[in-house]
Amino acid sequence: MCVRLLVFSYQCLAFTPCILPASVHGRCGRGTNMKIAFVFLLIGAALAEPTVYFKEEFDDSWEDRWVQSAHKSDLGKFKLSAGKFYGDAEKDKGIQTSQDARFYGLSAKFDKFSNEGKTLVIQFTVKHEQDIDCGGGYVKVFPSDLDQADMHGESPYNIMFGPDICGPGTKKVHVIFAYKGKNLLVKKDIRCKDDVYSHLYTLIVRPDNTYEVKIDNEKVESGELEADWDFLPPKKIPDTKPEDWDKPEHIPDPEAKKPDDWDDEMDGEWEPPMIDNPDYKGEWKPKKIDNPDYKGKWVHPEIDNPEYEADANLYRYSDFGVIGFDLWQVKSGTIFDNVLITDDVDYAEEFGKETWGKTKDPEKKMKEAQDEEERVKREEEEKKQKEEEGADKEDEEEDDAEADEPEEPEDDEEAESPKDEL
Repeated sequence: MCVRLLVFSYQCLAFTPCILPASVHGRCGRGTNMKIAFVFLLIGAALAEPTVYFKEEFDDSWEDRWVQSAHKSDLGKFKLSAGKFYGDAEKDKGIQTSQDARFYGLSAKFDKFSNEGKTLVIQFTVKHEQDIDCGGGYVKVFPSDLDQADMHGESPYNIMFGPDICGPGTKKVHVIFAYKGKNLLVKKDIRCKDDVYSHLYTLIVRPDNTYEVKIDNEKVESGELEADWDFLPPKKIPDTKPEDWDKPEHIPDPEAKKPDDWDDEMDGEWEPPMIDNPDYKGEWKPKKIDNPDYKGKWVHPEIDNPEYEADANLYRYSDFGVIGFDLWQVKSGTIFDNVLITDDVDYAEEFGKETWGKTKDPEKKMKEAQDEEERVKREEEEKKQKEEEGADKEDEEEDDAEADEPEEPEDDEEAESPKDEL
């Protein structure tokens, strides 16, 4: 009886003092109430635990969990690396693209789930330390029936999310949803990061058909799925213009008559010099009167679209089971890490802080130190090169000066012969 009363008591569920009848207190006792309260505390904690569908931080055993696609024989290979600069040599290890101008195909499986009635969070870090010029940095989340060994660019997926860079014109975050056989691109322009440091990308899809995109744990875009993707045809469409609508605003006056003294031209046998005719009235035109059939400028009214059908489950997918990297990169070197799929926004944010958040500043500090070291080395090399060039120039000038000096005449070895006497 104590259990029943506690279960149905709002006060007890809220962990506030619960007033029970004296007869119940007498039979249950304070110790029993304390035990029951503790049980409910554990149940509440369990219910509050986030569901983590997939989490990967990449260690030496990562290849045991990931499948390389064999769809093409020349697909690029991933390697485990923290890169040339990092915040923590071990924690910052991720999988790095290692070959230029290649397609990449890699995926990992997890227990099948549906996000029906639940929030979906997809999150990972990307570091384009090679200063990428053209290539993808996104993930795809597939149904559980994906043939991982044959994964390729046309393999059906549910969601594609992450940065894509190609030249100065394309620097955006892709958010693509598969819906009724079509891959729908977001209609908003979401700018991605284009520097060489690690960045945290987060997509949140909620069961109220809203979404949010975060970069580095900061919101950069949000809105409604129906408004920002073409899931459905428009609710309203322009009405058809009536056939009798195009009537002129003015029409000739049917009662107007040409005046009797009106000349269309002036003739004569003898043509004197022409002067302005004070009686000339110009070309005759009937005056305009209001058109009784004129309805004004046509403005398209909107009517209900008969093809529109609301869908309260735009967010929902019945089957998630695989996450993968299906990419093309011109210049390799991108590192992916800290991959997470969960139903808890707060957990994802905290996970981001504990991983990317703790190493981002040391990573930047190490890169800046490397840049400074390279700058000093470069300046020393340039200085040395200039000194060597200056020394070579001095040697050349000395050689030129020696070449310009006049030669001393040679001494006559033979003495002048005496003059013959006459």
